[in-house]
Amino acid sequence: MKKIAIYPGTFDPITYGHIDVIKKALKLFDKVIVAASDGTNKKYLFNSGDRIQIIKKALFYDLKLDKKKIDIISFKSLTTDLCKKYKSNIILRGLRAVSDFEYEFQLAGMNRKLNNNI
Repeated sequence: MKKIAIYPGTFDPITYGHIDVIKKALKLFDKVIVAASDGTNKKYLFNSGDRIQIIKKALFYDLKLDKKKIDIISFKSLTTDLCKKYKSNIILRGLRAVSDFEYEFQLAGMNRKLNNNI
């Protein structure tokens, strides 16, 4: 069974921190789905299509990462619904600072309540 990880975020724009998480994830998982949020609750610097193109350019053209191991999508649903759709029980998240931990911990708890297999 393939190990598939979902990496949700705005990626507005993608950063070296995001890229670092993706590169490390490729060593652990068979497939990484980079999921750029397209929710309407937030004001974005780049629209969804532009963000997808920037991510593809960074990962495939600049870094030459394996296209077979990475899918890049946009989404509007809950992350747990995305996990169900792609048969994944792994959500990747990154921490920039210790202060991010509390928010991410609460988010993980909420995701676990929505789907305790994640």
